[in-house]
Amino acid sequence: MMSNQMTKMERIQAVINGEELDIPPISMWRHFFREEPYINKLTEALIGFQRQFNWDFAKINPRANFMVEDWGVKDNYYDNDYKAPETVDWPVKSISDWNKIEPLNPQKGVLGEHLVLLNTISNNFKGDVPLLMTLFTPLSIAGRLAGNDSSMKTLLNENPKIIHQILEIITQTFIEFSEECLNAGASGLFYATTHWGTYNNMTDQEYNEFGRPYDLKLLNALPKSIFNILHVCQSNNMLRSLSDYPVQAFNWDTREPSNLSLKEGHQITGKVVIGGLGQKTTLPNGTTSDVIEEINDSRLEMCNKNWILGPGCTFSPETPEENLRVLRTAF
Repeated sequence: MMSNQMTKMERIQAVINGEELDIPPISMWRHFFREEPYINKLTEALIGFQRQFNWDFAKINPRANFMVEDWGVKDNYYDNDYKAPETVDWPVKSISDWNKIEPLNPQKGVLGEHLVLLNTISNNFKGDVPLLMTLFTPLSIAGRLAGNDSSMKTLLNENPKIIHQILEIITQTFIEFSEECLNAGASGLFYATTHWGTYNNMTDQEYNEFGRPYDLKLLNALPKSIFNILHVCQSNNMLRSLSDYPVQAFNWDTREPSNLSLKEGHQITGKVVIGGLGQKTTLPNGTTSDVIEEINDSRLEMCNKNWILGPGCTFSPETPEENLRVLRTAF
């Protein structure tokens, strides 16, 4: 089928249906650190990035802590395109601090601002571009409230009952937020495990207790017809264990030796796989020829079927623009 004659949503749906296309769908995503503190500037940056490269779906890539700012997480930002913000305060420093965490109204505060961002972007593209809102798992969100992974692990071990109560609050808040995202024009979620879907940080037993039940509660609360992606972050990841999640596609770092390849991931999940480009290596540091070589390797592996070309995670803003432009001319 000639995929260049399809709309973007038709192209995505064709891949989900298992059709072989002459050109796979392509998408890339990055942070805009300088613009992220200002919702209007971030909105303009995301629209401009999509218009410049015409990706087949647009991942709404907000600032990393927008989900927890209304609970008291604070970041310092730098007037620098390449320097990520630094978290300088967080609400949970002891077990008793979990009592501060109450359900949020997703239409107010920082969450509400991001619904406006999403609605503005949706109106700008008039439904022509599938938009995926970035959302972290409840366990990941709880970890950000605790400041860092080691603190969160200590709190998990000290009083798991309280952690389960907090995870319920977080899950319900973000079920409601996800529903509002769909109302604002999102086609689905880019649902990310961040530091928690990896054996470097969790065992299967731990994730099955503190991660999976809340992931599934959230995902199963949403319409089955939307386009959801599970992003399994980090090296040594848990993709195999999470392969039965009710999503339409999986994304992970296929260039990381400790992770599954694209083909292995598709065989295990039976779903669309997204990746093939080294966001830590080839994209920022390689030549256009290096990028084309990775594309051709992935194309040979997947035969333009059940595959969306993309990075294994957010790519560096220092990536040369020519390494992005070549993605549209490599086929």
